[in-house]
Amino acid sequence: MERELPTSLLMFIASRSATTRVFQALQDSGFDDLTIAQSRLLMGIDPQGTRLSVLADRAQIAKQTATALVDKLQVSGYVERVPDPADGRARLVRMTARAESAIPHARAEEERIEAEWRQHLGAARMRQLRAALTDLREITDPYR
Repeated sequence: MERELPTSLLMFIASRSATTRVFQALQDSGFDDLTIAQSRLLMGIDPQGTRLSVLADRAQIAKQTATALVDKLQVSGYVERVPDPADGRARLVRMTARAESAIPHARAEEERIEAEWRQHLGAARMRQLRAALTDLREITDPYR
């Protein structure tokens, strides 16, 4: 008898599928010099910029790996490093106009995914899913 998959794995499978689709939409929109690892790191950048150590933590990767990814993103024109106004010794990683121009393409694919899931589950179950996941953020999201 096959065991029932844990809820966390089911959520991961759905999340991975969505992430892959958003990444492919970016590739198809001309942002084909991005890797999936770089795009995941970009997702963790706050509008005002984010410290590298925070990006590494959010992506659950080593700081050295995050540094290498940010270096490549900077060379490609997706990010810049700027002084942190809260600490003159620190630097923030901030999206450039090029990275920001990718956001509407990612959001459009996110909307297509939401519509597809809503059609598959039905409006009421989709609302329940969103409500349950939103409630889970209280105990699962350290950046909430």
